[in-house]
Amino acid sequence: MRDLSSWKPDHCSIVKALDIVGTRSALLILRETIYGTTRFDGFAARVGITDAAASAALRKLTEAGLLRKQPYREDGKRTRDEYVLTAKGRDLLPVVFALWQWGDQYLQDGEPPLERLEDATGEPVRVEVRSASGNEVPLENLRIRVNRKWRAAREREASAPA
Repeated sequence: MRDLSSWKPDHCSIVKALDIVGTRSALLILRETIYGTTRFDGFAARVGITDAAASAALRKLTEAGLLRKQPYREDGKRTRDEYVLTAKGRDLLPVVFALWQWGDQYLQDGEPPLERLEDATGEPVRVEVRSASGNEVPLENLRIRVNRKWRAAREREASAPA
């Protein structure tokens, strides 16, 4: 960004996202939804956190709209909730995959323990930075600027009578 003074970090989308998913528990719960975990006990056990921590993380992810509760009932037991990804939660999966992919490349000694594959073809799945037209965009070809529509909306808000 050429003019860093035109942008204040308190407006940053990354900061807002980290307020929701910026804990180890939150990211690992999202990982578990990819693996197929849906029930409270499964999240707590597989993530290795206390019931209280699992409850707090699941509540935060549900309130943020990344997960939704879905009732289920086993024979002879009371109705309980399981947690499933919403569209908003599914849209976050590339972030989880990117961390996973980075960890596979730089933190595993040799071959990574799991692979991400397209079900129909068996081809590896990768997260990449691409333009809307499909071109891969390396960092040196990436430009970041303040969104003109966002700036105009903020200027209108600032000049509106209180």
